[in-house]
Amino acid sequence: QVQPEESGGGLVQAGGSLRLSCAAPGRTFRNYVMGWFRQAPGKEREFVAAISWSNDSTYYADSVKGRFTISRDNAKNTVYLQMNSLKPEDTAVYYCAARHGGIVITATLYAYWGQGTQVTVSS
Repeated sequence: QVQPEESGGGLVQAGGSLRLSCAAPGRTFRNYVMGWFRQAPGKEREFVAAISWSNDSTYYADSVKGRFTISRDNAKNTVYLQMNSLKPEDTAVYYCAARHGGIVITATLYAYWGQGTQVTVSS
């Protein structure tokens, strides 16, 4: 079992960058697929990116492909989301999630969730 905890959110101007971190203490961290999701006000939670436990496979939503990069450091029990060329439509609460098994984009298939971190992109 892991308990993700996000950090790194904030306010940034359009075109800027932020790096989100998700720490998930526990010796079994390396066994989990890690994903990032986001939820804007009045909208459903949507998939952003995910990474396999072994770091050899990643998957991105079309809306962030080429701008966001997901990575993980199993030695530090941490997954990152580097966000570049941010747009106002990226404004949302960003959540880190973990699951056993393969990469999926359905939020309900992730068993463990953090509390979220707010990202606001001003125009």
